[in-house]
Amino acid sequence: MSDADFLDDFDLGESECEGGEATSILLSDPDITVIELQAVTEAMQAPRLSSGPLAEKFEAEFAAYLGRKYAVAVPSGTLGLLYTLKAYGIGPGDEVIASPYSFRETVHAISLSGARPVFADIDYWAGTLVPAKAEAKITDKTKAIVAGNTNGHPAPWTDFQELARKHNLALIEDSTEAIGSRYKGALVGTFGDTAVFDFSQPFPIVCGEGGMVVTDDIDVAVALRRFRSHKLEERSSVVVSMSAPYQGAMSDITAALGLTQLRRLEEILEQRRTVEHLYQKYVQSFEGIKDPFIGPDVTEVNWFLYVVHLGTRFSKSSRDSIVEDLKVEKVESAGYSTPLHVQRHYFDLGYRRGDFLVTEKVADRAVALPFHTHLSEEEIEFIVATMKDASVNVGAGAAIY
Repeated sequence: MSDADFLDDFDLGESECEGGEATSILLSDPDITVIELQAVTEAMQAPRLSSGPLAEKFEAEFAAYLGRKYAVAVPSGTLGLLYTLKAYGIGPGDEVIASPYSFRETVHAISLSGARPVFADIDYWAGTLVPAKAEAKITDKTKAIVAGNTNGHPAPWTDFQELARKHNLALIEDSTEAIGSRYKGALVGTFGDTAVFDFSQPFPIVCGEGGMVVTDDIDVAVALRRFRSHKLEERSSVVVSMSAPYQGAMSDITAALGLTQLRRLEEILEQRRTVEHLYQKYVQSFEGIKDPFIGPDVTEVNWFLYVVHLGTRFSKSSRDSIVEDLKVEKVESAGYSTPLHVQRHYFDLGYRRGDFLVTEKVADRAVALPFHTHLSEEEIEFIVATMKDASVNVGAGAAIY
């Protein structure tokens, strides 16, 4: 996923970057050290650059990190979800319940599989799919639920697990935004029948592109690998060749970068938590926003981005004006994010603005601010001060929730 593609997933309003205009404070900046550079250099000097021993090692260490039996490296979270849906035999005529609120358009994989995405609304505070609202959408065509840990905040997984068992549905965990977060003490990625991760920018583990699917079901793992790609020694296998692969594997160069970043993950997350605490220090005096919410069963949240939620006296247009003012001051920011159900593809499926009021209320007033390990306290102070000045300029006044 390129930086341009990344920004396309956000609601940039009138502030969309044009002509490659540079910004002084970037929304995202990967945490790459000499260790990663050395690992990639060594991988490029190896006799095999395509999916090979490093990709397999990355899979093994990622599975061990989560305590899952199997991990399958994939080119992206979107393709990881597509392979997962195919592994469960989900396709045309089936329905999959999902959230319309996310920057990562992983949900597009549902349409790519031929199934119909069925949206349900989110919780106003956590931003995650609401189990009761998801249950109301279940029909005899429903085959799976895709629930995400939105912006790093875990979904209510105990309720989703009970819901999936009750209706005999596959529970797929979209953990693309939440690596390292914990629900009831357990890491995200351990609650779904399968879980999907993404390693593109601006996630803590950045491989340029890449992802991982984890599961404890050997049949699903085997199917994932068959849909991903066929090994050279398998091409004459009658059994394996029954399915046509997407040829979407991970190169050893990408795996070398991911493996090194995985081993540094706690270090990276700790540095990001320091940035989070600095943001909290300066936004305390900003009366126009609501504080970051952490649910009662959530043990730890590692935010994907630092998202500021404006109060109800702010409109979508005033939010966009704030993003524009930040851009003028060379601060890259974005609306988080354009709800899926108002994007053209889903409009063509019959969805309209007004279908999911909580999602729209949250998305219209959310601003994603720069969030990465290279931010200094002075930069964060400047970002918050600029945003506060911009909020005064739009005349929104104090917030009421």
